Formats: sequence, C-alpha cells, structure tokens
Amino acid sequence: MHKVRLNNGTMIPAIGFGVFLIPDDGTCEKAVGCALETGYRFIDTAAAYMNEAGVGRAVRASGLPREEIYITSKLWLQDYGYDAAKKGIENSLRNLGLDYIDLYLLHQPYFDTAGAWKALEEAVDEGLIKSIGVSNHTVGFLEKLMPWMNILPAVNQMECNPLFQQKELRKYLKPHDIRMQAWYPLGHGSSALMQNEVLKGIAEKYGKTVSQIILRWHVEEGIIPVPKSVSVQHIRENYDIFDFSLDENDLQAVRSLDTGRGSHNPDDMSYGEKLLKAYRIHD
Repeated sequence: MHKVRLNNGTMIPAIGFGVFLIPDDGTCEKAVGCALETGYRFIDTAAAYMNEAGVGRAVRASGLPREEIYITSKLWLQDYGYDAAKKGIENSLRNLGLDYIDLYLLHQPYFDTAGAWKALEEAVDEGLIKSIGVSNHTVGFLEKLMPWMNILPAVNQMECNPLFQQKELRKYLKPHDIRMQAWYPLGHGSSALMQNEVLKGIAEKYGKTVSQIILRWHVEEGIIPVPKSVSVQHIRENYDIFDFSLDENDLQAVRSLDTGRGSHNPDDMSYGEKLLKAYRIHD
C-alpha cells in the first residue's frame, strides 16, 4: 500500500475507500470487505453516515491486524461543543467497536467548532485518536478556528476533482503542511467529468479508464482521493492506479480543466442549519 506522511509524522494510505450513502444493512459491510480484500487499507466513514458499525464489523471480519487498517470517522454537528464532542467521540468508538480511531474530523465548519476541536485534541492526548483534521473548511473557516488550535489539522477533506481543483485552498494549506483529501473525487459520476474528451483521450493513451486517470491525477497532485462504490468491478478498478504515472503534459492538461465551481458552497452560513435538520443521528 502506497502511503504519504501527515504533518504529525504519521503515515496514511494514498487512497481511501468511502462509504457515504452506503446503508448499514449488510451492504456497507460487504463493500468494505471487498475493498479490504482488493488492497485498500484506508476506510472513511462518519457518524452522520450511520454505518460506522458496519465498517467495524467488516474490519473485524477481514482478519487483518488492526494496525494495518486506517480508519477515519467524523464528528457530526449535533455533537459540536466540548461536552457533546466528548460523547460523540465515545459513540464513534463504540459504534466502530475499536479502541482507537486513526483519523477523526470535524465534519462541517459550523457552530461551536472551537469547543469540538478542544475535545478532539484531548482525545489525541488520551490515545483515543491518532490524528485529527477537518472537513469542508474553507480558508475563512480555517482562519477562524486556527487561533483555538494547539494541534493543527492533519487533513482537510473537501470536494475536489479535475473540474473543481480547490487551487486557492490548496495554496493556503501547503505552508501548514495540511494534506488535502478529496470527497467526490470522481464528481459523483458526473457526465461532465466522466465523459470529458480530454480525460477520455488521456485514458486511451494509458490503457486506463477515465476514473483511473482522475484518481491517479489526485495522487500525483498530493491529494488523497476517497472514492466510493458498491460495485466490485469499480472498487477494484479504482484501486488499480499504482502501475503507471501521468507525464507532465497530461498533468497540465488535467489542471486546465478546473472550473472553480463545486456542488455547493460551504461559506453559505445557512447550510449548517440545513444539514442539522437533514441529518439527525440521535435524539
């Protein structure tokens, strides 16, 4: 498994397997089991995905040593604030059935992120979490939270793909050595991305699929992609990206596709209330 180093000295696999929208009815467990069998060693879940338990069952069923599997989960908005976050961390550990979580993120940038971050930092000190980070945090949200941090985020997981490359945010993260992770690295199957003629041409050149070219581009840009699928074929295909490299002309061709537009704008402050209403993970 190819790995990259985070700013706290720990190592993380260069590609992850995401489980967003995969139901915890056996489907999640089956998909994660297939991913681990394929070679993935980084599984990305979240409290709000409501499938942490399925991920935990798949990890135990795999027979792989715990230290070989990198587990990420995320604290949901309902559990923001110091006291609530302490309980949220406990709930994630209990749902996963694990003694520790490799990486734990603030899932969204709204409400009491400072109190929640303090709880995450204490969980690191207690050995419950190895690394901490954020998700969906734009430059403005990061600058607001930074003064409250004793530990810098190891990662910022954001929407990122060749049509939305987060160039300004990545420029901001670089001097802090905060690694970008990508959700929707394949654009959620967007035809504008998957049928892009430039990407199709590059894929033909290397004898790869468009998805493989996109994921390889992420890796070569230093971004950790977290693709999701329940298809055995796609799970295996998405992992098969380490036997080739894109030349500089092709990297530049992909870079030229950036539109600067994603599926939503985290800086819209009304989004926090909408998310809180849409995802209620407990009473």
